[in-house]
Amino acid sequence: MPFTPTETRALLERLGHRPKRFLGQNFLVDGNIVRKSLALGGVSAGDVVVEIGPGLGTLTGALLDAGAEVWAVEKDHTLHGHMASALQPQFSDRLHLMEGDAIEWPLAGLPAARAAAGFKIIANLPYAISTPWMDAVLSGPAPERMVLMLQQEAADRYTACPGTRSYGAISIFLQSAYGFTPGHRVAASCFYPRPDVDSCLQVFERKTEPFCFSQDGRSLIRCCFQQRRKQLGSFLRLHLPPDSGAAWLAELKDAGFGSQTRAEQIPVALWQKLKVR
Repeated sequence: MPFTPTETRALLERLGHRPKRFLGQNFLVDGNIVRKSLALGGVSAGDVVVEIGPGLGTLTGALLDAGAEVWAVEKDHTLHGHMASALQPQFSDRLHLMEGDAIEWPLAGLPAARAAAGFKIIANLPYAISTPWMDAVLSGPAPERMVLMLQQEAADRYTACPGTRSYGAISIFLQSAYGFTPGHRVAASCFYPRPDVDSCLQVFERKTEPFCFSQDGRSLIRCCFQQRRKQLGSFLRLHLPPDSGAAWLAELKDAGFGSQTRAEQIPVALWQKLKVR
């Protein structure tokens, strides 16, 4: 069971640790949310699960109790030390804990050979790293399912529709490979300390035929959204060979979009038709 807010505060005091806002250290103190995360993840004995920022080990302990093999990366030195002494000795065969930055280690050191056999990601994701971390995940081996505790703003970006302000490059990359269902709102009272923003438990399921963009394609799409008010016709003339740009503009025209269309208006499926080389 998770620690209560009082128990969490007491443990942090024993560790001499003050939660760091810039690392998104809001610790989960609601057992129902922990159980829901495991249920949504379909976690069973033998599953390989990546966790980002395990903190005090509330979710980690539940995953291990369910029989999962957990690969976790924690950036905070004090919390890593706590996890190493509190959980690793009793689960030394199934808990692989590393101290490091999740942007550099998006899969917490999970070896490629193990990832190829299938894995899941279940994590309370720090807001500050949500987009660069997801970008890194989508550049490597694809997890079969992700259950992520997100700040609502990040969830909105991941699941955004064309024509909305939240729609951007990460929306396109993620939705090309994963489907999702409506997220589950999580109250601020489920965390200690209470965050100042809304949170959401969101599930992403890998598609039967996920689409992965090339590195050049990803770079170009990011550029499009960095200049999102620029019309695509003029943008492509500057960034693509004439034949490639003309071919994609013809695709857009057939779908009802002219050269004056802006990046945020183009559906995911049409971005997948963009050929950079």
